[in-house]
Amino acid sequence: MFTPGINSVLSRRVSRLGSLLLPVVSRYASKMTSDFQLLSPGDREQQLVELSATGWMEVEERDAIYKELHFKTFNQAFGFMTRVALQAEKMNHHPEWFNVYNKVQITLTTHACQGLSARDVKMARFIDKTALAM
Repeated sequence: MFTPGINSVLSRRVSRLGSLLLPVVSRYASKMTSDFQLLSPGDREQQLVELSATGWMEVEERDAIYKELHFKTFNQAFGFMTRVALQAEKMNHHPEWFNVYNKVQITLTTHACQGLSARDVKMARFIDKTALAM
């Protein structure tokens, strides 16, 4: 049986919880939104120069970046992909990739904005860091 007194207590608690969480959710949502926006022309140029120094290339037929990595063994390549997959889940940003034996081909783009975003840059940097550690 539902009691009106409990309803008002629950309503106040939910309202209070919402007011406590709103600033946190707003910051997170605004950060996510900015990560999903196309890079500005200036940022894009700067980021592409930095990423090209580590082997990333622009994909000609679409707004994306690409890199091919070679490892000593299949186990190393698969271990690398596992580490990247775990980070991709955390970031909710998943690469397009292809693996044959010790070779991993990766393409990064943000489908939400149909091009390169800050998320792609962050993921590319994580990929470079992880590959160096292998």
